[in-house]
Amino acid sequence: MLWSLLKILVFVAIIALLALGAGFLMETTGGVQVTVAGTEYTLGPLQSVIGFMVLVGAVWLFFKLLTLLIATLKFLNGDETALSRFFDRGREKRGYQALADGLMALASGEGRLAMSKAGKAEKLLNKPELTNLLVAQAAEMTGDTKKAAETYKMLISDSATRFVGVRGVLKQKLSEGDDETALKLAEKALAIKPRHEETQDILLGLQTKSQDWTGARSTLTAKLKSGSLPREVFKRRDAILALSEAKDILSDSNSVEAQERAIEANKLSPDLVPAAAMAARAHIAKGKPKNAGRLLKKAWDAQPHPDLAHAFAELAPDETAQDRVLRFAVLAKVHPQHTETRLVMAELHIVAEDFPEARRALGDLIEQDADARAYTLMAAIERGEGASDAVVQGWLAKALSAPRGPQWVCDNCHDIHAEWTPVCSNCGSFDTLTWKASPGADVSSATGAHMLPLIVGAVEDKLRQADNEAVEADQDDVFEAVVQDAKSEGQPRST
Repeated sequence: MLWSLLKILVFVAIIALLALGAGFLMETTGGVQVTVAGTEYTLGPLQSVIGFMVLVGAVWLFFKLLTLLIATLKFLNGDETALSRFFDRGREKRGYQALADGLMALASGEGRLAMSKAGKAEKLLNKPELTNLLVAQAAEMTGDTKKAAETYKMLISDSATRFVGVRGVLKQKLSEGDDETALKLAEKALAIKPRHEETQDILLGLQTKSQDWTGARSTLTAKLKSGSLPREVFKRRDAILALSEAKDILSDSNSVEAQERAIEANKLSPDLVPAAAMAARAHIAKGKPKNAGRLLKKAWDAQPHPDLAHAFAELAPDETAQDRVLRFAVLAKVHPQHTETRLVMAELHIVAEDFPEARRALGDLIEQDADARAYTLMAAIERGEGASDAVVQGWLAKALSAPRGPQWVCDNCHDIHAEWTPVCSNCGSFDTLTWKASPGADVSSATGAHMLPLIVGAVEDKLRQADNEAVEADQDDVFEAVVQDAKSEGQPRST
């Protein structure tokens, strides 16, 4: 309200001053005399003011026309002016529209249209950091890999788009199967953007595929620091890489360092079966069987497994069959009803020739969840108790068509592996092997090398040969070979 009143008062004051000035001019005598070409002009006071205002307007218009003339000359000369900027804005608008159309064509799978729009945008915009990427992706869609590679190299030359260029060439090398070059490009891309999750995953996969375990551990640490990997997953995978390092060192006959790596792997992930078994053997080699026993019991508590039983048997290789049964009873108390516990104890009782106890160890496993190994053990029990050949051969016949039971199965491609490896040999996936039953209808011969793991020991090669000839071979003869070899040794051995 007060502000409106103040504005009205100011307006009235201005009008009053103008009226006062006009009245003053009308009452003033005299004027301005101007002589032009010998002619004298006399202007009164009001005419003089009007003439002065017209003169000022004419001068202003003159300078504006002069400025327009200079701008036109500069435009014709190629210099940047307001006029050129006006035309540039129109060209830029058309360029961005072509770029948007190209992106839409790329998203809809129209590669040739995207390439055409990209070329148009490239001419109108003169911004290679935007148009080159569209050109490269459109070229890839149309199958012009050469054009795409050339464009990606142009992106690499610019510091602002270097990562995009390196990543594009990396993708091409991966599709071509050039893992060696892809590995170097992935390392370079990660150096440019250390926290880029996709590049970390690609580099880790290439490093594990090439068995560069040290480099893979470094990349895994980078993933942890960037927050793209949970700490628990990091510990397990770091343990797997440490175990893989130990295996490589062991192959080079450097047993001391291999022992340290195996123990480190077990500390990182105590429930990792291969790490626990290797660490236990490392402690045994160092003369520390108690340490080996403790970590094996801890791993068995997490997951009973035949490899752990083999390593536990190596703690006392010269013990009798009865002593081994007593020692394994401590391990069996951890998971007394687990399938692996029952099978191991049944095998040990068979070696000790305590067949009734072996039958009790199996319990109702035959009726509920029997596999080839369980049927083979049942055949051994029947033979040990003096059953007829027909009964024994009946159990062996069941074993021939029974599932193999748990194995190392890849969670990604479901490929079955004879032993644990950090990388699936079929699909190349890292840390995907799980000890479980195969999802397929997998069956195996009862004479396979995976049967009776604590009994067969030194006759493993013989059984493997028998497995290949199982269809033609007589089942009773094969079984006799297994039992006789086991009895001749007098005690169980680990494979």
